Amino acid sequence: MASETSGSGGTGRAAGGTGGDVTGGTTANVADAAGTAGGTAVATARGGAAGGGAAGGGGSVRVDSWIWSVRLTKTRSAGAAACKGGHVRVNGERVKPAHGVHVGDEVRLRLAGGRERVVVVKRLIRKRVGAPVAVECYVDNSPPPPPREAVAPAGIRDRGTGRPTKRDRREMERLRGAEGEPPLGRTR
Repeated sequence: MASETSGSGGTGRAAGGTGGDVTGGTTANVADAAGTAGGTAVATARGGAAGGGAAGGGGSVRVDSWIWSVRLTKTRSAGAAACKGGHVRVNGERVKPAHGVHVGDEVRLRLAGGRERVVVVKRLIRKRVGAPVAVECYVDNSPPPPPREAVAPAGIRDRGTGRPTKRDRREMERLRGAEGEPPLGRTR
């Protein structure tokens, strides 16, 4: 464990051994090595060159924290759960929540509904920012979402018709029936 005090602002920083997570003291919003002396010290404490990291960015941020910060997930715990569930890949490899991402890494996130987000890291941030700032931190290479009319709504009822009857429920299950699940109830 190596600790270093940056010359700009005097914030304390400690470089973690696993994943290169930078924590402690007051953390900076943007972890650019070009802008702060602390980022360069962290890169050298990790054992890399002063400008180490892909594309000369230097430093790293936890993947669960980064995908939450750039608004790919709603909460950080949802980002960690996605990593634990194998839904997050960095440069083609499944990663744990504490894995460090660097500038230039490709992050793939599989969302609910089968949609996949593919982004390339442009800038490392640790704290959640507004949407206009967040989109500047990555290049979005995601495939376009399927058109809305391609997804057929099944089982939409008119307002005021009340609770579905047993017959209505069976018809809705028959429409959805492609999942291969057996209907609920008695079996013979």
